[in-house]
Amino acid sequence: MNYTKHETAIVDDGAQIGEGSRVWQWVHICGGAKIGKACSFGQNVFVGNKVSIGNNVKVQNNVSIYDNVSLEDDVFCGPSMVFTNVYNPRSAVTRKDEYRNTLVKQGATLGANCTIVCGITIGQYAFIGAGAVVNKDVPAYALMVGVPAKQIGWMSEYGEKLDLPLTGEGTTTCPHTGKNYALFNNRLTTIE
Repeated sequence: MNYTKHETAIVDDGAQIGEGSRVWQWVHICGGAKIGKACSFGQNVFVGNKVSIGNNVKVQNNVSIYDNVSLEDDVFCGPSMVFTNVYNPRSAVTRKDEYRNTLVKQGATLGANCTIVCGITIGQYAFIGAGAVVNKDVPAYALMVGVPAKQIGWMSEYGEKLDLPLTGEGTTTCPHTGKNYALFNNRLTTIE
């Protein structure tokens, strides 16, 4: 075993967990899960069978990552945030064949108590504010808040709000890293 596991954690046979990952109290990782290196799973986290998690992903306490959710490298899942995998669940109707895929791209932050409705993609380095309900695709670097979530700005890879308009064109520099960003056709990209 090349990862750290608390004595109360349950890791089912077959689960793939990368080197240096940490699995804390009362975590349950199902046997089909694929987890990268240097990840951290806080207290009371659940990871389903059909879940793919990249490297250096941080999952805070009380998060359930259900089947058909994929998290790329460097994703942050805040405390008690929620993933779903069925769009219209009913207790009396079995819909396991209707799971919708959810993709969270590299570096995205999902704030505490936010809800990610299944079947969407969250762009790289997007920032979902605490308590937001996200029900549609999110552009890369977008800052999203509210119920339902609306874009209110742009975030740097460092996690700082950028001085750019929501739409149109413009350029700016992250004050902490000096990295340059350009907004063109309502898409934000980095400039080398």
